[in-house]
Amino acid sequence: MSATPPTLSKDTPKKSWGEAFAAYADRRSIIMLLLGFFAGIPILLIFSSLSLWLREAGIERSVVTLFSWAALGYSFKFIWAPLIDAVPVPILTRLLGRRRAWLLVAQLLIMAAIVIMASIDPINADALTYMAAGAVLLGFSSATQDIVIDAYRIELAPVELQTVLSAVYSAGYRIGMIVAGAGALYLAAGFGSTEASYSYAAWRNTYYIMAAIMGAGVVTTLCIREPISTQVRIERKPSDYGRLVAVFVLAVTAFVFTFINFGKLLPETDGVLLAFGLETVHLFVSLAVGIAVGYASVMIGVVQREVAVATWVAPIADFFRRYGKKALLLLALIGLYRVSDIVAGVISNVFYQDMGFSKVDIANAVKLFGVIMVIAGGFLGGLLAQRLRIMQAMMVGAILACVTNLLFVLLTYHPGSLSYMYLAVVFDNLAAGLASAVFIAFLSALTSIRFTAVQYAIFSSLMTLFPKVFGGYSGSIVDNMGYPFFFIFTFAIGIPVLLLIYLVDKHIVIGENDDVAEIASNPNMSRTDEPPRAGE
Repeated sequence: MSATPPTLSKDTPKKSWGEAFAAYADRRSIIMLLLGFFAGIPILLIFSSLSLWLREAGIERSVVTLFSWAALGYSFKFIWAPLIDAVPVPILTRLLGRRRAWLLVAQLLIMAAIVIMASIDPINADALTYMAAGAVLLGFSSATQDIVIDAYRIELAPVELQTVLSAVYSAGYRIGMIVAGAGALYLAAGFGSTEASYSYAAWRNTYYIMAAIMGAGVVTTLCIREPISTQVRIERKPSDYGRLVAVFVLAVTAFVFTFINFGKLLPETDGVLLAFGLETVHLFVSLAVGIAVGYASVMIGVVQREVAVATWVAPIADFFRRYGKKALLLLALIGLYRVSDIVAGVISNVFYQDMGFSKVDIANAVKLFGVIMVIAGGFLGGLLAQRLRIMQAMMVGAILACVTNLLFVLLTYHPGSLSYMYLAVVFDNLAAGLASAVFIAFLSALTSIRFTAVQYAIFSSLMTLFPKVFGGYSGSIVDNMGYPFFFIFTFAIGIPVLLLIYLVDKHIVIGENDDVAEIASNPNMSRTDEPPRAGE
């Protein structure tokens, strides 16, 4: 079997409307709907729900938006994704299979992180550090869950079904967001916490309930079946796996140490652009030190060089070998495609609150009705991606994602108006759902089956890295320039994306690859180490 996905050329035959709709009833679609639900729970417990919790506790807006950096694990998950592909979980991999074993571990860590956050009252300034630590753990563990689910999805079905799986995964994800978004706000309000009368117990109980819901994800993981992987894996000694983990731990330790201490040397500034530039330098210097320590660890023999190269370098080399210099154009598109809606989304809940809407208003409009529109947009994106060429669908999504941000400018001139709020929410979320579904399908088509978890993690990490780093300063931009300027700015930064889509569509055939899998008879390689399925 070839290790490459089919080429999505301009001549690829399109499905009929009947075939496009029928694919949503496939058993694999139901599995991805469930996994998407549990993937959607953690993200809002870091972003919007946590933002409202912190605001009710009296935390400054600029500090609240900085908490979005706790989710940077999503942007750096490519660093440990190779370990997910390469390292089996002791005992669990033999019992459950590689994907389900890692999925179970990630879900247990998510539950632990939510419980830690629930146990801390942020109204105490000294407790914010511990709250941040819990949020970082939640970001890390939920990003790990995403790595596994993305690999599971790509291995579960051929590329022609990936648009459907992407759409139902996005639908499940958004339903999970309803529970963690609107559901959390309803619970917190029901337990007695309001902006005027903050109640730590209300938010604590809300987060405990979210942890219990994630327990159902554990049950789901134990019930679903492991996909039959065609990925060729090199069998290694247990000591090699331990050495790989040791290199990762050393690199992460160096990164954290540098990030903490180098940050103390940077000057404080009130300028938004200068502060953003300094923090970008802060982040990338820390990352460079972590990479350098990892490289040095390999050079001194902590792990064999060939093992490290196969784990971290080969997946990247494969992508550049397939696309050559055009790979840089693809990476630019991946890194900027979602910039408009992600940057705007970081401060959205605080924006609605500042416009005079209550938590119940926000829950009804944004976290419930808005998410339903995102789901509808996701299904529409899945249908469009089957009927149109993927790049045409990408163009539609990109145009809608940036243009709909202008509706929020209109809302700033009508604060407290539910009509204008719903107008903005409907079109913004419909656009976000469509763009997300077609983009997931696009990334899946770029991913080689040889490096499923690693390459998709790299792509999805790059997708959120710049927007999330920049989004951390959205509160400062609003404080200095106001909401109208901010939303016009988020519209403007989406315009270059349209040019990138045009250039990719003109010069690159997505999925183009002349590579084939290594010979399966190689005694050092195996197709899969997953347990056999009954009847197969």
